[in-house]
Amino acid sequence: MARGLVIAAPRSGSGKTVITLGLLAALRRRGVVVAPAKTGPDYIDPAFLSRAALRDAVNLDPWSMSAPRLKSIAAIQSTGADLLLVEGVMGLFDGAADNTGSTADLAELLELPVVLVVDADRQSQSVAPLVAGFANWRPGVRIAGTILNRVASMKHERMLTEAVAATGIPCLGAIPRDTALVVPERHLGLVLPGEVAAFETFLDAAAQTIANYIDLARLQTLAAPIANGQTPPTPLPPLGQRIAIARDDAFAFLYPHLIDGWRAQGAELSFFSPLADEAPSPDADAVYLPGGYPELHGAALATAATFKAGLTAARDRGALLYGECGGFMVLGETLVDKAGHGYQMTGLLPVTTRIDRPKRILGYRRLIQSGGLPWPGHLNGHEFHYSSAKQSRLTPLFAATDARGDALPPMGAVIGRVMGSYAHVVDAA
Repeated sequence: MARGLVIAAPRSGSGKTVITLGLLAALRRRGVVVAPAKTGPDYIDPAFLSRAALRDAVNLDPWSMSAPRLKSIAAIQSTGADLLLVEGVMGLFDGAADNTGSTADLAELLELPVVLVVDADRQSQSVAPLVAGFANWRPGVRIAGTILNRVASMKHERMLTEAVAATGIPCLGAIPRDTALVVPERHLGLVLPGEVAAFETFLDAAAQTIANYIDLARLQTLAAPIANGQTPPTPLPPLGQRIAIARDDAFAFLYPHLIDGWRAQGAELSFFSPLADEAPSPDADAVYLPGGYPELHGAALATAATFKAGLTAARDRGALLYGECGGFMVLGETLVDKAGHGYQMTGLLPVTTRIDRPKRILGYRRLIQSGGLPWPGHLNGHEFHYSSAKQSRLTPLFAATDARGDALPPMGAVIGRVMGSYAHVVDAA
C-alpha cells in the first residue's frame, strides 16, 4: 500500500515548491516511485511537479471537491507508487474566505502527516514557538517533521535545530540559503516549466541540495498509508460524445480528473493545437478551450486561420463550444495585451478582453449555470486573471457568488451553443 505525506509551510514564499520539486527528483533518483499532487486549484505547480516526478500530478482541492472525490483521486494517484507527495498551498491553515479548503483540511481528511517547511531567514530560537504553535493548533493535523529553509550558516543551523529539538518534532534537515534555487514568476504566478531556461539544470541542483541536506530515509518513515478510495460521486458529464480539446502553451490549464471522468463515461477525446494553427476534429460535437496564457501568444492566435475556420465550422454544424478564462478570451473578438496591442480572436462572442487589471481577480466561485452546459445547475470553480471583459448585453453563462456566498456580477456570455466565462469549473457543488 502506498503511503503519503503533505509538504506545507506557515506561509507562502517559504520555499515549499522548490523543496517539493527537489524531494520528488531526489527520491525518484533513489528508485522511489513518487506520485505528485497539489493542494487547491493551481495549474502551474502541477506542471512542475509532473516534470520532477516523471509522473502526472493531480489536483486535490478540498474546497471545490467532495471528500469522496478527494479520497478517490488520492487513492488512484497513489496506485503503483511508493509515496504520494502532496504540496500544500499558501500557509498550512490558510483557506478560502469561508475558512475552508486549507492544506490542513486536506491533510486531516486524508489522514496524512505534514512536513512543515519553515523559512528560517532572520530568526533563530523563535522558530521553536512557531513550530510548536502550528503543531498544537489543530488536534486532527499532525506535524510529523520540519525542514528548515534559507539557513545562513552552520552556527545559525545549530541554533535552529537545538530550538526545534525542544518541541519534540523531528528536524529532517536544514537547507542553506541559495539564490539559484528560485523558480521565475510572471503575472499569474510561476511560469510553465518549458519556459524556464535549463529547467533540468535547476532540477538537478534542487535534487542534489535535498539529497545533501535532508534525511530522506527518515522522511519516508514519517509517511502514513493512503486509505482505499471510496466510490466517488459521478464525474461531471462530458461536453459531448466526441470532444476536441485545445492543448498547447496557450491552453495549458486543464484538470486531469475532468478528462479522466469524461473518458470513463465513454467520451472520445482528441487534442489540437491552436498555436500550430490546427483545427478541432471535424467530427467533434463539442470543443473545449481551457484556460492558459493566450495573451502571450496574441500574434500567433490572430493569424491562425485554420484554427479559426475550424471553430466557425464546428459552431455552424451545431457543436458545443465552451471556453474557460483564456479560452473565453479567445472566443471573443479582440484580445488586448498588457502592452496595449490588440489581436483579433475568433469573434464567436462579441467580447473584448484586456490585460488591464492592477490586481488579480482571484477566488473560489459557486456557480449557477443558465442550462447551456450538460452539467448540473450548481457548480464549484474558481477565478484567476488580470484581464477584464467588455461585452454587449449578452445572456450570462453563470450567476455567481464568492466562497462566503456574497453575490458577484453575472459571469460570461452565451450565444446559442457558444459559451464561456472567466470561471474554471472544478466539480459539481
